[in-house]
Amino acid sequence: MKLSNLNLEKHVTPNNNDAILVIDVQNDFIPGGALPVEEADTIIEDINTMTHFFSEKNAKIIFTQDWHPKNHLSFASMHPGKEPGDEFHSEDGSIGPILWPAHCVQGTKGALFHENLKIEHGNLILRKGTNPKIDSYSAFLENDKKTKTGLSGYLTSLDIKRIFISGLALDYCCYFTAIDGMNFGFEVCLIIDLTKGIDQPPNNISNCLKEMDYQGIKFVKMDSIIK
Repeated sequence: MKLSNLNLEKHVTPNNNDAILVIDVQNDFIPGGALPVEEADTIIEDINTMTHFFSEKNAKIIFTQDWHPKNHLSFASMHPGKEPGDEFHSEDGSIGPILWPAHCVQGTKGALFHENLKIEHGNLILRKGTNPKIDSYSAFLENDKKTKTGLSGYLTSLDIKRIFISGLALDYCCYFTAIDGMNFGFEVCLIIDLTKGIDQPPNNISNCLKEMDYQGIKFVKMDSIIK
């Protein structure tokens, strides 16, 4: 499925039962970083505009941050003979479907939010991927599909009903966050022009969009929110 084929929501107005999630806008995912997402730097200013707007509407703003130990098993360097991009599936599903270059290692510059990202309106910074044996694409669940990050309970305690997703990368952390958000009972909207994808393996973005559409996730553009 292509972006041009999506049915887009119109005239969406955030309120105090909404939250926007800004996923992993960190140096290592920006061009020049260890795991760059193409054109990721081009959406940062618009994300800043959107989070400011959500703040004005008394909605909540959550930033997520990959925060891996240096020996994380999702790194190809931890598997002799393997290269970044190689397919890999651990028996329990905690690592995979591919291996990555070392990225967003705790305490490094690559793990920091990009300097242009404004986080002063944020209500929560959630760090994920801290267990070296389990990857964590979703902001709600680690990849073992058992370990909760605590985000669902946090949002529920604030009476949040609907979440908007932006950030990086569309076909991994944004996708899994959207699917898990639906499964935890939230209405989910992906702001499609405030996210960029990796598309590994090929056609992964198209497949993720198709699955999100099938699962009932809604799609919206920035100009339908800020009018």
